[in-house]
Amino acid sequence: MIGLLVRLARSLPLVVALVVLAIVIYLVVTRVRSKARAKEVLIQVFIVLCSALAIFFGLVSIYAIIDGNQPVLELAASFAVVGVLGLLITLVCRYFFKKHNPHYSRKAQRATVDEPTTSVTRSTIFWKIYDLLGNFRPKR
Repeated sequence: MIGLLVRLARSLPLVVALVVLAIVIYLVVTRVRSKARAKEVLIQVFIVLCSALAIFFGLVSIYAIIDGNQPVLELAASFAVVGVLGLLITLVCRYFFKKHNPHYSRKAQRATVDEPTTSVTRSTIFWKIYDLLGNFRPKR
C-alpha cells in the first residue's frame, strides 16, 4: 500500500499542472463569458485532455511491459491512473452540469436557407410590384 502511494506521489506534478490549468481556463472564460460557459469549456477541454493522457500513458505502459522496464512501467501507469481518474471526475461533473443546466445538453442546430425559386408566378409579381410601390409612398 505504501509503495502504491509513493508511485502515485510521482505523478503529483501532473496533478498540480492539471489543477492550475483548470483554474486558469475557468477564470479566463468566466471573465470573457459566463460561469456556465466556463464550466462547459472546462468539461470539454478536460475530457479531451484526460482521455489523451490516459491513452498515451496506457500505451507507454504496454510498451514498458513488453520491454520489461519496471521503473518506466510504474511511472507511466501512475500517470495513466491520473488520466483515468481525471476523466471519471470530468464525466461525473458533466453529468451533474447537464442535470442542472438542461439547455446545455442540446446541441445548437444549424440554420438552413432555402434556395430562392426562379419561377415567376402571378402572386410573386404582384408582391414585388406592391413592395416597389411601397418604396415610393410618402412617409409620415
